[in-house]
Amino acid sequence: MNLASRTTRITPSPTLQLAAAVKALMAQGERIFDFSAGEPSLDSPDAAKQAAIDAIQAGFTKYTAVTGIDELKDAIIEKFQRDQGLTYSRSQIVVSCGAKHTLFNLAMALFEAGDEVIIPAPYWVSYPEQILVADATPVFLPTSEATNYAIDLSALKAMITERTKAIILNSPCNPTGSMYDRETLEGIAALAMQHNLLVISDEIYEKMVYDGRQHCSIATVHPEMVHHTVIVNGVSKTYSMTGWRIGYAAGPEPILKAIGNIQSQSTSNPTSIAQKAAVGALQGGASFIEHMVKELEVRRHAVVKGLNHISGIHCPMPAGAFYAFPNVSGLLGRRFDGKVLATPFDLANFFLNEAKVACVPGEPFGTASHLRFSYTGPLDVMEEGIQRLAQVVEKLES
Repeated sequence: MNLASRTTRITPSPTLQLAAAVKALMAQGERIFDFSAGEPSLDSPDAAKQAAIDAIQAGFTKYTAVTGIDELKDAIIEKFQRDQGLTYSRSQIVVSCGAKHTLFNLAMALFEAGDEVIIPAPYWVSYPEQILVADATPVFLPTSEATNYAIDLSALKAMITERTKAIILNSPCNPTGSMYDRETLEGIAALAMQHNLLVISDEIYEKMVYDGRQHCSIATVHPEMVHHTVIVNGVSKTYSMTGWRIGYAAGPEPILKAIGNIQSQSTSNPTSIAQKAAVGALQGGASFIEHMVKELEVRRHAVVKGLNHISGIHCPMPAGAFYAFPNVSGLLGRRFDGKVLATPFDLANFFLNEAKVACVPGEPFGTASHLRFSYTGPLDVMEEGIQRLAQVVEKLES
């Protein structure tokens, strides 16, 4: 039997593959210093857990409305009004099984053969793959570490063609931790409105910002941009609820209706209990966010400082999210046991095998000179992991 051609255009998620490999090593008794996980290590908020327990005890274990219960939609609407001054109705909100599911639904609803979607690079690994599944073409807009991965508006304008349908933004960004300032977002918004483009704004890390910075959504920079923007968010990162699988989208009603129709024929509703837990988080989790960001800030400084002390590695301080994205060009081309470490993949495998340190190579993010380190683990474990990296780097030969 021949598989559908779309299966030949995509690859499995490398981050999830690596996470599975790390868990398998741990199950074998190996002690692994894991910097690969894209999730906070803190437990979910008590408000979320108690809401789920209450839902179970109340028998709230049946199907719900496909696009989410009204109570959760109202909590999401309140969040947008409170945090960003944006006003949505229930018909403009769809709750899905995680933000990745939300993005996949968007790709299915919006893109088809002949469409082009612009993605600033480096990028989250699933953006181009989901576009390819939809038979469309990802078009990559290079950005530079030297400019903190800022978008060059002239370069963006030059990439827009009659086939361009959307732009995907992720701020704060996975993997770089960079953020777009309001001036840049205003420039992108002007181009989107001029060319009637949609902006998919992935704001899953919006609360994880540091050094007094403020997150800005492109939907807020011009009154008309709310009609050109679909915001994607969820409770996974903000409330350390990755396993609960609740994401959501807010945007123009026709697009959200199409997403709902697709979801009705695929997953149907997200888990009823998880929806109640998300309500609990959104309504009672403010103090949890504040605590988590303070914890992450300490870990951010420790990991970045430690990486920068290793010869051959340069790591800028990320503005948001919870990833360090060091440039490892100074290590590429060096040798271990006669083998050349030519790529980030080679280097990541070397670190895993020799230091028992798991990190993610840069190639799936669109770069051949970086590694991604998540700084969500226990501080002492991460510090020891960085020390082990420094030790094995000393073994490399020029």
